[in-house]
Amino acid sequence: MIFNLRNLLTDVFDPQKGEIVLVACDVPHGNIADTPQWKDRRDLAAEWRETFEELGRARGFETRPLLTYAATGSHGADLPAQGMQSGQVPIDRALTECTLAVFLTEFSATAPLDAYCKKKEDFRAASLPGLERRMEKSALAADYREVARRCNILGKLLEGAESLEVRFSTGHECKFDLRFRKAEVDDGFLPRFKEGDRIINLPSGETFIVPYEGERPGEPSRTAGRLPVEVNGELLILQVERNKIERVQGKSREAERLRDYFAADPARSNIAEVAFGCNESAVVTGNVLEDEKAGFHWAYGRSNHLGGTVGVESFKKPENVVHQDTVYAKGNPIQVAEAVIVSKTGRQLVIRDGAYLVF
Repeated sequence: MIFNLRNLLTDVFDPQKGEIVLVACDVPHGNIADTPQWKDRRDLAAEWRETFEELGRARGFETRPLLTYAATGSHGADLPAQGMQSGQVPIDRALTECTLAVFLTEFSATAPLDAYCKKKEDFRAASLPGLERRMEKSALAADYREVARRCNILGKLLEGAESLEVRFSTGHECKFDLRFRKAEVDDGFLPRFKEGDRIINLPSGETFIVPYEGERPGEPSRTAGRLPVEVNGELLILQVERNKIERVQGKSREAERLRDYFAADPARSNIAEVAFGCNESAVVTGNVLEDEKAGFHWAYGRSNHLGGTVGVESFKKPENVVHQDTVYAKGNPIQVAEAVIVSKTGRQLVIRDGAYLVF
């Protein structure tokens, strides 16, 4: 299939007459070094803005000048106060004035964009951290009707779920507490005034839920177990209790680095998300934006933008804010041997040996 950006923007966003579209990207500065992929993403941002502008001339909506801002340095951190858009401009004003924001960034802006979705009814946003041009031939070119079908099947299975039991290819197991939570789908469609969540990633294709974090008095979280992660070719085990990463098992330098990382700010240790990626066109290359759409993943850190309770104020310093995914799709060094959704009505086997059984 030949990729057509104009068709993608029309199919995903269906921008309407009178709308105001804003395209943005972050830029390197100081100790945050540039990369060839990041530079090309800024070029992509300009191309997407130009395509929106062409589409707007036919449909009757406005596309504002490209917004750039100093990179935050971490995924999930709040945006800076000021950006550049034909001169300096308050980012809050730029976002408040638009109805659709599309951010092609190095560091994820999903969490702060979600806050604008919550406070402004006529606002929706797409976050594309780590987008690469090659995805025009993979996950961006997916059949999004099929992606939506798969997302919704998983969403239905998670309705009323009490837990998710996952056994990894390493033999380690973790049980995620899903009580008191509602699953959401990121199916690649974001029309104006969409019901439910009004922020998506692109490429899209996942159903996600935040594990219960123990915020109810007298009701601790039951999320517990051992999560295997591979760091620079080394297997490390994260011991989870009450939805927190309590210990990092290992004697290596990488294990010590992770222990120090979580000890420096306990909010980082929060289990913030579990999700099923279901975009069959996604390929695993080490780019989390696309990898996570290919299979099961979980994340630690900030969760309030996904329906949890851990936000910026939960961290010791704003620069400590993080939302980081770990992916176990086919092609990753560690995969899912078995994933089972548990509810009052029974057990549903979703994944076995890395393959979905419910589509």
